[in-house]
Amino acid sequence: MFHVVLIEPEIPPNTGNIARLCLATDATLHLVRPLGFSIDDKTLKRAGLDYWKETRVELWDSFAQLQAAHPEGRFWYLTTKSERPYYDVTMAAGDFLVFGRETKGLPEPLLAAHPERCLTIPMTSKTRSLNLATAVGIVLFEGMRQVRISH
Repeated sequence: MFHVVLIEPEIPPNTGNIARLCLATDATLHLVRPLGFSIDDKTLKRAGLDYWKETRVELWDSFAQLQAAHPEGRFWYLTTKSERPYYDVTMAAGDFLVFGRETKGLPEPLLAAHPERCLTIPMTSKTRSLNLATAVGIVLFEGMRQVRISH
């Protein structure tokens, strides 16, 4: 239904938990190299429990390669550097939800090239950001809610 894209993820348990979210929502998980871990990492598998082998995971050498393979894809870029809340857009089945590295987020040039597609999760100024798996869960389930309502 949806595509979750992690560009250069660094923390195995986050990716494992996101894989579990993808399986629960019938989403495809796209991992863009370089990864900060091996996908054979025991921590990653533990976080994804037994679900890792059942999750649709696609590996890419670059984000450009993923985009070229999906030229009709609609990409949403999640960042703390936007004012537009994720719930102010209408998501559709097949959309790509793009998240950056845990320590740096998405690359500035990517955000600058697509300002109309940048979204944020509003939060108080008491924190810089949310855990990556939490952020993916929030936005992915909002997309699921919207698709369910529109059908």
